[in-house]
Amino acid sequence: MNTYVKCLPCFVRQAAEGVAMATDDEALHEKVLRAALKTVSEMDMTPCPPRMGQTIHRLVRELSGIDDPYASVKNQFNQRALALVPKLQQRIQQADNPLETAVRFAIAGNVIDFGVSDFRQAHDIETLLEEALHADLDRGILENLVSSIEQAQHILYLADNTGEIVFDGLLIEQLPREKVTLVVRGGPIINDATLDDARELGLTELVHTIDNGSDAPGTLLDDCHEEFRQVYDQADLIIAKGQGNYESLHEADKHIFFLLKAKCEVTASIAGVELGSWVLIENDP
Repeated sequence: MNTYVKCLPCFVRQAAEGVAMATDDEALHEKVLRAALKTVSEMDMTPCPPRMGQTIHRLVRELSGIDDPYASVKNQFNQRALALVPKLQQRIQQADNPLETAVRFAIAGNVIDFGVSDFRQAHDIETLLEEALHADLDRGILENLVSSIEQAQHILYLADNTGEIVFDGLLIEQLPREKVTLVVRGGPIINDATLDDARELGLTELVHTIDNGSDAPGTLLDDCHEEFRQVYDQADLIIAKGQGNYESLHEADKHIFFLLKAKCEVTASIAGVELGSWVLIENDP
């Protein structure tokens, strides 16, 4: 997937929001925004949006001197999500189809995304979790996911954001965990989950967990370390969360189920879904 003209204002907005998370220094805000505007004006539009996002957020971190501008909000949403776990686990256990219910909760968690223009909906996560239970998901793809999980020998679960990763844990509990490797980002980028988040939330005790060695808000295979690439190559089933993973992998020659909420016009258009819809897409080359 290439970067589109509609993506450019989003990169500028992310730079402004990122430096605002890092510092109250107005002079530094201006410095970062001017640098971001220059970078965006010179961007090659051929790479996918996560590669461009990586460049912008590296710029924010470098100029602000703050390694993780979103650290506070990441912790806030991790704790909010954790507080919901007992109730959601009970809902899953009592459901007619526990795996499907866990899939729906995992998709709902994708609203906790501070890379999108309207992240305010993340504050209403409980309402969205209920909405996800009744969302229109493709029944055929749901059935394919169930059968693929049963048949797979090596399942790779690509996580996305903090807070959201708590709901990923609920889905992973429904999987054959001995076959699952959970993957997080290799360094701070927006509010994406890192290995520190996975440890803090107990996911490293639930399932084998690694980082991918990259600080991109997606999965850029040429930017990931060798350990991840070996696991990726070995996987016969991939479950990929979020827009960034979709934008960077939807053309990959792998069997991937993408779980996300379509939160931007470009991604919705590429996926062939309506903006704001709950998305379960199968890529089976």
